Amino acid sequence: MSSETPASVDGERTALLSSQHPPTHDADADADVDVDDIASAEPSLNGTNGCDSEHGVVGGTFSRNLGALEAFAIVISIVIGSGVFTSPGSIDTNVPSPGAALIVWLIGGVLAWSGAMTMAELGTAIPGEGGVQPYLKYIFGDAFGFLAAWTWIVAVMPATLAILSIVFVESIYSAVGVTGEGDRLVHKVLSILVLSVIGVANSISTKASTGLNNFFVVVKFVTIAAVVVTGVAVIILHSSAPDRDVGGGDWFKKSWFAFRDSINPDGSITDWTRLSQWEMFGHYSAALYAALWAYSGWDKAIYISAELSTPAVQLPLAINTALPTIIVCFITANAAYYILLPWNVVSTSDSVAVTAFSTLLGPGFGILAAVFICLVVAGSLLGNSFVAGRMAVAAANMEWFPEVFSIVGRAGIKRTADDDTAAPAENGLVAPRASKSDAPINSIILSTALAALYILFGNFRALLTFNGLGEFTFFFLTVVGAIFLRFREPGLARPYKPTILIPVIFSLVSGFVVVRGAAFAPTQAIILLGLWILGLAFYWARKAYQRRSGVVSS
Repeated sequence: MSSETPASVDGERTALLSSQHPPTHDADADADVDVDDIASAEPSLNGTNGCDSEHGVVGGTFSRNLGALEAFAIVISIVIGSGVFTSPGSIDTNVPSPGAALIVWLIGGVLAWSGAMTMAELGTAIPGEGGVQPYLKYIFGDAFGFLAAWTWIVAVMPATLAILSIVFVESIYSAVGVTGEGDRLVHKVLSILVLSVIGVANSISTKASTGLNNFFVVVKFVTIAAVVVTGVAVIILHSSAPDRDVGGGDWFKKSWFAFRDSINPDGSITDWTRLSQWEMFGHYSAALYAALWAYSGWDKAIYISAELSTPAVQLPLAINTALPTIIVCFITANAAYYILLPWNVVSTSDSVAVTAFSTLLGPGFGILAAVFICLVVAGSLLGNSFVAGRMAVAAANMEWFPEVFSIVGRAGIKRTADDDTAAPAENGLVAPRASKSDAPINSIILSTALAALYILFGNFRALLTFNGLGEFTFFFLTVVGAIFLRFREPGLARPYKPTILIPVIFSLVSGFVVVRGAAFAPTQAIILLGLWILGLAFYWARKAYQRRSGVVSS
């Protein structure tokens, strides 16, 4: 096993960063993006994706052929999924008023944005591909980077793909009017079929995947716009004819911030005037948890930072345009739900948009809404599958996973000469490969197979909690690491550097989410702990094998 520790590799890290980022002492600068910093901090790629294999950081695998628009589209495509159409009921049930629900949506969005900004700081300061794993490796050491990669590859991303596949099939059932449990085996088989189709679509090429993502982004905006425009139309109709019974009616008859009884899914009533402060805190935390699920995917832009042509500019730009856009979409859509439906219906509905259109415009429009929601979920599934494969590639390049998963452009067990050579482009970046596909097909097969297992042996609610625990544990560690790095290396060039309050606030909330989730779902927490132990055993065994084989450890 490698004997590297965070302390023993400080010199190596300094050498790595100094060769790619000339030190600029910016400890007192909290500006967003400094053009001078960008010019000096852009990595000297030399045919790689910004990483130096000599120092144990992943070498180039993908071409830098994505721009800010593609990154924006991928974030939009991943984040705007089923959550904005299914989470409103869970949030409304756990808050005393519609106004409080909208505030929870705002807080959840701001927290997601703060986490994304911190990830952008790390993504522009520390080179590497594969999401948070190169950051944790750099800050805390090799084992932490591996454990993050292991968690995402075998737990978080497959669970996410499984959840979205299940939701997609349930949305189809809703569109055709199928209710109840039905044949669970058929449901699981259909979910795996959907998952496989998405995997094949992402195996064609990066260009094809981003093209599909752009299409789904349009579908998502059209779907949310339809909800918002319908709400505005109801307001206009009411103002022109106050006696006309259009929409829910509660929106102009009741106060948006006054306490009102909430109806729970089991039919019980929550009287907010009788709850203690601690009980109210529990309800608010449950509402925030549902909101964070709706915003999940906010971190995914960093997974493709190695494919951005100028990540120091494009990564912050994509994040700081996509997240505010998503927040506005979510808040306006939820405000429209409260206009279109009686407020007690919002609490009890699992598909608010379908219910709203069915109630207001008839069952035909309800079916149309369900079809559009299916497309929205498909877009999220495509985007998550797109980034899932790239994590295994990065882990294989780090020598954490078998070399077979580092192959892109084809399926196969062994690397060939074509896998190791790529003609440099005029700008010194890696040129597109001769292969028609530049997709990580082996890694996509891995993530698809693991997700299929989760579909077969899991269920929606258990997978949701399991996924959240795995994600937020490493979000917490990464953001705490970003704070620690500010003090350990104040001279590190940071082309993008938000105020330190942003990572501090996010670390506090993410730590709370992890503790709360583990306390309320001990089974999933124990399974996750077991996976970590298994992962560390694999890590040490692989390091021992590399030593015996004479392979230089990263």
